[in-house]
Amino acid sequence: MNKKTWTIFVVSVVVIFGGLILLARLSNPQIDVSGVNTNAIIAPSKANGNIGDHVYGNKNSKVILVEYGDFECPACGAAYPQVKAVTHEYKNQIAYVFRNFPLTTIHPNAQAAAAAAEAAGLQGKYWQMHDKLYETQNDWSSASTSQRGSLFEGYAKSLGLNVSEFDNALNSGNSGILQKIRFDQALGNKLGVNATPTLYLDGTPLNDQLGSDLTSGTGSKLRSLINAELKKNNIALPAGEN
Repeated sequence: MNKKTWTIFVVSVVVIFGGLILLARLSNPQIDVSGVNTNAIIAPSKANGNIGDHVYGNKNSKVILVEYGDFECPACGAAYPQVKAVTHEYKNQIAYVFRNFPLTTIHPNAQAAAAAAEAAGLQGKYWQMHDKLYETQNDWSSASTSQRGSLFEGYAKSLGLNVSEFDNALNSGNSGILQKIRFDQALGNKLGVNATPTLYLDGTPLNDQLGSDLTSGTGSKLRSLINAELKKNNIALPAGEN
């Protein structure tokens, strides 16, 4: 890549990711979620930019684990390995939903990261980008706008995404990405979420019960809570659980 091409690339990245955050800060209309059931899997609609909940596992399960998370949050990053392990272990028994709750006042790159995940989702690779962002959190969390953008585009390429479509989705007023992020935040605000990660199991907040189980433990408390909920709903536990 010659110097001229590289300059154009960097400028494009700055415009896309910098512009996205600027738009979010200057134009943030209130979203009415008063009639939305936060405990259910939410389908695409105009209210969420036609981007529904991202669900890992059994979408038809009666047991739903919801996380309100921030990709730049160190606690979310610390909890990620255990959350991933538990949700993979219970993927046939439960539905796991991740909703965006970027704490932009303290995490300046969080919203851009959420947007990158949503843009990947438009190409069917939301969870791959979700995982990539947490696994590389230390690389981009303190990066400048141009550095961050370059890294995110690199992740998109490594995941086999069409990078032009990825960029266009972030820069398009019709992509629904900003609307989706605001919608998720509105759901969290409705519940009184003020920290990340915040988890709910069938509508019951878990943070007080989990303590440091996810960030510095083994995830055993989360497994116990899920097991109890599965038994209550007459759903067989995974092999090895009782």
